[in-house]
Amino acid sequence: MKRTLPMIASIVATLALPGAASNASGSADDDRRIVAALDTEYQAAVKRNDARTIARIFDERFVLVLGNGKSYTRADLLDSASGGKITYGQQDEEPGTQVVRVFGDTAVVTALLLLKGSNDGVPFERRLWFSDTYVRTTSGWRYAFGQASLPLPPP
Repeated sequence: MKRTLPMIASIVATLALPGAASNASGSADDDRRIVAALDTEYQAAVKRNDARTIARIFDERFVLVLGNGKSYTRADLLDSASGGKITYGQQDEEPGTQVVRVFGDTAVVTALLLLKGSNDGVPFERRLWFSDTYVRTTSGWRYAFGQASLPLPPP
């Protein structure tokens, strides 16, 4: 009995550590697959200006920072999607470039993004790298922070 109590105390202490419960809920491979699919779903929602899906994926504290230093809130991007000023013919990750790294309750997605469309009738086309940071919440994974590079030179 003396050996059992310290072992139980050790297990309880380990489960109380931050992230321990989340690790029990799924493997890092499962988390990578879930976040990868969620980020792909997000890119498709942006392409369709689907504010409802974007709102579901975003964390309430969402912020996007562009390579030029401009930042946008959750409300800014939802207004943009609802307004329809920007239309996309392409908003896709280049196949094979997506990498998802999981760090407990945080996951970072990086990929090369290909964009083509028009903004208020003015056409645009560019490629850029992005990092999307997801956090595990009681409601599941949510997109909390994004950072995009400056547009890359043409290939």
